[in-house]
Amino acid sequence: MSDRNGGGAGSVLLAFLAGAAVGSVVALLMAPRSGEDTRKRILELSEEAKAKAGRVPHAVQEAEKAAVHAFNEVMRKA
Repeated sequence: MSDRNGGGAGSVLLAFLAGAAVGSVVALLMAPRSGEDTRKRILELSEEAKAKAGRVPHAVQEAEKAAVHAFNEVMRKA
């Protein structure tokens, strides 16, 4: 996947997160719980998702730094 084709790591990450969110919602809706319990669980999961999503940009930056460092090391040895 390249940026020319509309792909890239950001698109893959976004698709993965969207799939995880949809799967979580389906699992909650199919679980045999009361409406009140389900609403509480959805609220808890949404708060967890917000916290995790807030960490994604930092993780991507760290991964980029590591990739650049690894690339520079390979190029230095070549």
